[in-house]
This record gives sequence, structure tokens and C-alpha cells, in this order.
Amino acid sequence: MTAENQSSDEVYLVVVNDEEQYSIWREDKSVPAGWRATGKRGTKADCLQHIEDVWIDMRPLSLRKRMADIAGRDAS
Repeated sequence: MTAENQSSDEVYLVVVNDEEQYSIWREDKSVPAGWRATGKRGTKADCLQHIEDVWIDMRPLSLRKRMADIAGRDAS
């Protein structure tokens, strides 16, 4: 089996952390602490496409909340 064939056979999970940042993780490995599976699984390309489709704001959640708080204070 070539490396190319092996990588196309691997199944990945889409994972997300508490800051709503996305990544992929091989299904045969334990998901690392601080990350959780989203339920999406498939080829590397499928998972990366899913992330591109759903991760529309790459700012960490804590930054988005802080900016929303500042915008709310400025509107008052």
C-alpha cells in the first residue's frame, strides 16, 4: 500500500474546542483533551470542506464575545 492509498483510506473527524476553533483528527486516535467531535466524519478532503463551510468567523469565541460587549457599550 502506498502512502497515497493509505491516506485516502483514513477516516477523519471534525473536532472543535471551547473557543469554537475547528480542526480534523484521525478517527483511530483519541480526541485530545479540550476538543470534542462534532459528529462529522469522512475523508480528509470532506472534513476540510465541511470546516470551510461552517467556520465562517475564525475569531476565537472569547474575542467575539469581548468585541460584542464593547460594541454594546458603545451603542449605549
